[in-house]
Amino acid sequence: MKFPRTYTLKEIAQITENEYVGSDDFPVKGINEIHVVEPGDVVFVDHPKYFDKALNSAATVVLINKNVKCPEGKALLISDDPFRDFNKLSVFFKPFQSSSHSISSTAIIGNNTIIQPNTFIGNNVTIGDNCLIHPNVSIYDNCIIGNNVTIHAGTVLGSDAFYYKNRDTGFDKLISCGRVVIKDNVDIGANCTIDKGVTGDTTIGEGTKLDNLIQIAHDTVIGKKCLIASLTAVAGCTIIEDEVTIWGQCGIVSGITIGKKAVLMAQSGVSKSIEGGKVYWGSPVTELRNRQRELIAIKKLPELLKKMK
Repeated sequence: MKFPRTYTLKEIAQITENEYVGSDDFPVKGINEIHVVEPGDVVFVDHPKYFDKALNSAATVVLINKNVKCPEGKALLISDDPFRDFNKLSVFFKPFQSSSHSISSTAIIGNNTIIQPNTFIGNNVTIGDNCLIHPNVSIYDNCIIGNNVTIHAGTVLGSDAFYYKNRDTGFDKLISCGRVVIKDNVDIGANCTIDKGVTGDTTIGEGTKLDNLIQIAHDTVIGKKCLIASLTAVAGCTIIEDEVTIWGQCGIVSGITIGKKAVLMAQSGVSKSIEGGKVYWGSPVTELRNRQRELIAIKKLPELLKKMK
């Protein structure tokens, strides 16, 4: 998430109530998670295991719970609870805005777009031309929808990321301030849920088609011309490249990449990155032809056991 203007390190430290290492006027442009940081961003880290990764990332301000040596050209915000203070920045720059109308006055809706009854469209939403939004769709604040998009009844765009820190007092939520971005010519079926990014965008690429009852988690990026069938669940920060086909009831863990033109057969469980251009099946997933050989071999086991007696 980029700030509306460039802030100084001193200003950010005043918002979070932290001490800092760096010049008062050190420029700060936004906040982001580690996998999407850019120069000018604040990133938070609260575990020694990830200190080096954060300090050596593209982020130029590190919100950290230890006074470590500051890398050249960067700045530090020293906090006893970086998770809490990262939330402070999210709330300060993207506070929740209630809405008193079904379609916000700040929403921009393109030409020839049809909005069916009982649909909610939040603040600062942009919807392109020639779209069809069916009844009972909820489009949360700041979502971006392209041209020629169809969204069927009951779908929710922009719900919060499922992201919590386990504390002695319970689960503490990391506040989401990102967006959902739907490109041109996308179809989204009924009762789908697409979560917004924590600080960045959850993106559905041009020409991709989603069946009913699909969950797409925060910060996932789906490429162009993908087909995803019903009851598939994709965890956060996953990259699905162009022209991937995913059949029904597949489960995909977070932070992996599914290569271009890969095909996942129904009920596959994907626990690691997989190459494109191949057909996969099973849980844990493996190439279809290898799994078929395994099944043939298993069927032959009773006969082999008889011969061994």
